[in-house]
Amino acid sequence: MSTQNLKDDLAIFNKDWSFTRKGPLCVALAVTQHARQQGLPLDPDQLLTPRGGQVLGLGKRAVQKVLKRHGIERVLASEGGRTSRGSIDNMRLYVDFLNKQAGQREIDLDIVEKFWIARVHDFFAAKPFKLRLDTSRSLRTLVRDMTEQAEERQKTAPGMQYAGAVLQHLIGAKLDCALGVGNFTHNSFSTSDSQTGRAGDFFIGDVAIHVTTAPGEAVIGRCQDNIDAGHRAMIVTTSRGVAAAEVLAENVGLGERIDIFEVEQFVALNLYELGRFAAAGRRTAVEDVVTRYNEIIDSVETDPSLKIDFNK
Repeated sequence: MSTQNLKDDLAIFNKDWSFTRKGPLCVALAVTQHARQQGLPLDPDQLLTPRGGQVLGLGKRAVQKVLKRHGIERVLASEGGRTSRGSIDNMRLYVDFLNKQAGQREIDLDIVEKFWIARVHDFFAAKPFKLRLDTSRSLRTLVRDMTEQAEERQKTAPGMQYAGAVLQHLIGAKLDCALGVGNFTHNSFSTSDSQTGRAGDFFIGDVAIHVTTAPGEAVIGRCQDNIDAGHRAMIVTTSRGVAAAEVLAENVGLGERIDIFEVEQFVALNLYELGRFAAAGRRTAVEDVVTRYNEIIDSVETDPSLKIDFNK
């Protein structure tokens, strides 16, 4: 197989199966290392952990070791893609691809590895969201623009919850600007409350704040836990999510005990207050929130495309 044919086949596989996100990229790098060590063909069943719930060797340390060999110090995924529910399916897809390639002729795994390293560079260079401050438009539309961009990107990347991540960190940035940095902890969007034992996405004073694009019974259950622990529970969600959250809260008798806010209003009103209801102040407030948002992304997320490019 010529070098070009191998690259072309890898490109087709990458396009057909969307191996462009951090989870699939980690799988590709890890499985390529197995191929280097064991040779081809590979047995996908032998690439599972003893309990069969995870891909063998798919962890942050192993993935970062490969990246470091190519001069990449940035973290691709905090768990190396280990927690992705689709990692096993992706492993089987990629093993099948490699085995078919090896069945035709000998393949150069150096070329294979360099192909995926190039895709990692592409991932880190992904374009951020765009935000433009237009004085003729309401501040609510700024938040709406962000959620719409995130939802649109989500359509092309099944399994990635961009909208939820954007909302969580936008709320976190707004709260930091209003209260000062250091009053609460920021976590990556993929870190669940149960993993950390935290009361909500943010816990300030005696208030547990839950940020979600699609409130369900699980978030209402966490609110019940908050109330049982003597805390106040708050849900911040989309306009569609407000109605759903209110119905679910009423169904379990918590309709008057949970504060439910629509995110556009929640952020926009605070921007007015931070800007002291003046034109110049609003511009500064928006810039401050976006700057803090990007700082949060840098500190807790590994996907730089979550950042916001702010056009003043």
